[in-house]
Amino acid sequence: MAQAILLADVEDLGSRGDAVDVSPGYLRNYLVPRKLAQPATDAALLEAQRRREAAERAEREAAARAEQTAALLSKTVLTIHHRAGEDGRLFGSVTTKEIAEAIRDARDLRIDRRKIRLEQPIHETGTYMVDIEIPGGAVASVKTIVAEQK
Repeated sequence: MAQAILLADVEDLGSRGDAVDVSPGYLRNYLVPRKLAQPATDAALLEAQRRREAAERAEREAAARAEQTAALLSKTVLTIHHRAGEDGRLFGSVTTKEIAEAIRDARDLRIDRRKIRLEQPIHETGTYMVDIEIPGGAVASVKTIVAEQK
């Protein structure tokens, strides 16, 4: 058996960075020509270990940044002014795009509007809790006040 370091995820074999045992012919004739793996030398094993540690460190840092952003957004109160009728119903609706713009104006954070969870657009004035997915795995709940435009 020959040992190889996977350069990409290979189904039924392993994921990127794993050191696996394969037959020499499979390594030489299939994995290496398709740039799916490289032979496992001492230097290649050390490099793979360094890459894995760097990826884990980057993932931990991203999760910590996501938690900080979520904490900041949870303290944020957004006020969105919209034209409304006498009964408090809006002319139109408040959409995820408007909420993303309000977050950008309030906290100078760029949030993808597709990461803002609204079951349906907001059609009435009032106070709403809007969930936002932060890249990195955190979720923040932002208090959003929809007020009548004067």
